Amino acid sequence: MTDNKITVPDIINSKGKRKLTMVTAYDYITARWVDKSGIDMVLIGDSLAMVMLGHSDTLSVTMEEMLHHTRAVTNGIDRALVIGDMPFMSYQVSVEQAVVNAGRFLKEAKAQAVKLEGGASVVKQVQAIVEAGIPVQGHLGLTPQSVAQLGGYKVQGKTAEAAKRLIDDALALEESGCFSIVLEAIPSSIAEMITSRVKIPTIGIGAGPHCDGQVLVLHDMVGLYDRFTPKFVKKYANLGEELLNALKQFRKEVEKGVFPSREHSFTIKSEELEKIKKS
Repeated sequence: MTDNKITVPDIINSKGKRKLTMVTAYDYITARWVDKSGIDMVLIGDSLAMVMLGHSDTLSVTMEEMLHHTRAVTNGIDRALVIGDMPFMSYQVSVEQAVVNAGRFLKEAKAQAVKLEGGASVVKQVQAIVEAGIPVQGHLGLTPQSVAQLGGYKVQGKTAEAAKRLIDDALALEESGCFSIVLEAIPSSIAEMITSRVKIPTIGIGAGPHCDGQVLVLHDMVGLYDRFTPKFVKKYANLGEELLNALKQFRKEVEKGVFPSREHSFTIKSEELEKIKKS
């Protein structure tokens, strides 16, 4: 851990030297706490569609919503590298569209990099974005934006053919200029093979312990998102229960007249009060 601002070269140069950490954040206040913890990278993930906006998948979130939340996060970050997640249909239509939208994350929202999903199919977009001076993080395996094509949220790379395709995609992303690659929901042994084959860091989420770093959705790891918890998530706290208990206690104390007490109330000098009574 360092007190200095984390940069893309710092992330690249960490490979083989130390494990990297990345978590999601979607607003200013959580970004502040994440940054204080010493986490290396903060991802404003398109998972905000589900976690913050209540959608059933990640497909519904818009560029404007992603930029809005990214701006809030960057306002709260001093140290970590901030990565904006490019939402569904913000880069798939054309290379030009991909570059323009990637640029908006840096220009309008002050992110330092963008992330996009896909392998060989997005190489042209990655190359063009990188050539425009925008760092890109890749994302392979279970790519939520392709959930309809994948047939649901399933582990990927479980056959020799599928695993070989993941390895080839990882090499293609490295060649196209990605500075790191997220590997989601793939067998640990395949993630280990990819990690050993590429010279850039791999960041695992449900990809076992052999990746160069790990990422989790903040609201999953602290028990705030209660719709479901993926197998690969470890809960480090149960803030949802603590929040619920606090809210219930507040309701009870208000109903019983316990809150607010004198210590939570303001006073006026007695002589001033008498003047009001006499008026």
